[in-house]
Amino acid sequence: MNRLDSRPIGIFDSGLGGLTVLKKIKEMLPGENIVYLGDTARVPYGTRSSAVIKKFSLQCSYFLAGKGVKCIVVACNTASSNAISELKKEIDIPMFDVVGSSIDAVRSNEKIKSIGIIGTSATIKSSVHSKKLKNI
Repeated sequence: MNRLDSRPIGIFDSGLGGLTVLKKIKEMLPGENIVYLGDTARVPYGTRSSAVIKKFSLQCSYFLAGKGVKCIVVACNTASSNAISELKKEIDIPMFDVVGSSIDAVRSNEKIKSIGIIGTSATIKSSVHSKKLKNI
């Protein structure tokens, strides 16, 4: 991602929780323009099937791509854990997800001896956290 690229960063969440991600991005990258999509019409994602979560996530990503974003941050744990692989295959825009970021935070802190995962049923059923943590 080129710092001279004036296109906005796209962020989506299934609701409003991703606003915490938006806040952090604005703190870290104050000069960036951002397009935020909170899919409150279809919240919650966590009680839906993986296929529906992927469908909604693709729709959100295509919407953001249509806004000319330079990258997409999937700020929804449920979408990150169920759809990120498909999103990266389908959409030719750099994608970042909150699950990968949380695993990176654990990996970079040697003092952490145990962790707990709280998530929606779809997030937990995906087993993405345990799979990624086993690789550390």
